[in-house]
Amino acid sequence: MAKKRSSGRRRLAVVLKALAAALGLLVLLSVLSVGLLRWLDPPTSAFMLRHWIAATWADAPRPRLYHEWVDSDAIAPAMALAAVAAEDQRFPEHVGFDLVQLKQAWADYQAGGRLRGASTISQQTAKNLFLWPGRDPLRKAAEAWLTLLIEALWPKERILTVYLNIAQFGPDTFGVGAASWRFFDRPAVALSDGQAARLAAVLPNPEVYRAEAPSAYVQRRTRWIERQMRQLGGVGYLEGVWPQAAAR
Repeated sequence: MAKKRSSGRRRLAVVLKALAAALGLLVLLSVLSVGLLRWLDPPTSAFMLRHWIAATWADAPRPRLYHEWVDSDAIAPAMALAAVAAEDQRFPEHVGFDLVQLKQAWADYQAGGRLRGASTISQQTAKNLFLWPGRDPLRKAAEAWLTLLIEALWPKERILTVYLNIAQFGPDTFGVGAASWRFFDRPAVALSDGQAARLAAVLPNPEVYRAEAPSAYVQRRTRWIERQMRQLGGVGYLEGVWPQAAAR
């Protein structure tokens, strides 16, 4: 009996060591991946790959993704401000998680409301770039870890640049570079405040909301985002976060 217990403990020790080694490897790979992407522009994202694979499996005719990388100096400051106004108004201040919004979301839920998300732009970047949709505990834990890495290893400008280049703005359309050409026939640097606000308005559900044919809801949300942009003080709100903001 003693020998069996000893053998069981040894097997458990081997399993625990293997799990620890695997976890250590995952941590190392995640640090290296996030660190490299501070300087290297990702050619695609997990969400883009998932979209393409789903279309391929569905036998869709020649599945295509519209995506064009654009650097921060080739994106209108209004677009950066619109995304912040719509999705994460404390983006310049927080370190990845908006505790104010999290507390508010929890208070609303306790008061009988629907449990809503309070994801920051940093969290959305981590999810879109590396992970999969859903709310399962494993994905949320991975998202939290990657968000901390992104905030620690990237400047705010890089986070917002990557987000704007991988966010979905319409069916088959990812990134503001492709969206600005497809929906407004102009480069991202030439987007007006209203056009930027309309693109930001579809971010919650780009498969349903359409920038090129805005519904009444998208039009209302666009006007709300424009008001938020003004209330934040215009693009000067992003001074220190976005390269052209200080000049405005």
